[in-house]
Amino acid sequence: MYENRHHQAVTASQAQTQASTIFLAKVFNWMAIGLGITGVVAFVVANTPAALEIFIMNPLMRWGIILGELGLVFYLSSRIQKLSPQVATGLFLLYSALNGITLSVILLIYTATSVTTTFFVTAGMFGAMAIYGLVTKKDLSGLGSFMFMGLIGMIIASVVNIFLQSSMMSWVVSAVGVLVFTGLTAYDVQKITQIGASGIMEEGEAAIRKGAILGALALYLDFINLFISLLHFMGNRD
Repeated sequence: MYENRHHQAVTASQAQTQASTIFLAKVFNWMAIGLGITGVVAFVVANTPAALEIFIMNPLMRWGIILGELGLVFYLSSRIQKLSPQVATGLFLLYSALNGITLSVILLIYTATSVTTTFFVTAGMFGAMAIYGLVTKKDLSGLGSFMFMGLIGMIIASVVNIFLQSSMMSWVVSAVGVLVFTGLTAYDVQKITQIGASGIMEEGEAAIRKGAILGALALYLDFINLFISLLHFMGNRD
């Protein structure tokens, strides 16, 4: 009887591990697609004078895109359960494209070598923290809460610095950003893994797709913001 129960427990644990692995793979696939779209759009806009004139040089258009991005993130995060998988996917891809427009400025300000180097450093740090979040047995929910408070502080400081234009505050915000988004990466990966093991794979394709899109959005934001924070230290300007 004991051996039978033990075998059932092991089988259930293996099934949960397999489910979380499959779900995490779907999340990373969508994240990679989002990053790819962002990179392509940023490159095209940065190398197209007409696009730069329309989207970047026009302050109203530029701020409209930034506000649109913020609106998309909040809407997608808060309404994901009521959206169809197709709409959720479309909004995520639209956000990735809009972010590519705003990030095209990076390709104009910094050298291609420094952007490439920073990207690979970001990928290495992101990958290391993702692995940590995947394999650690420690509950990272406390870390996630602490990092979220740090994120709020970053946002407030960034808004204040719009008026102060302090280079020192900008450096501090970037340094805090590196810490915050590396921590959030580990936390988000652990949370996504737990969602995969909690039974979402049995809820149907629609639930899986929407869950994967929401997870991809979280990791996409971690990666992009970590990249921007590191670029402040590693980037060489043209």
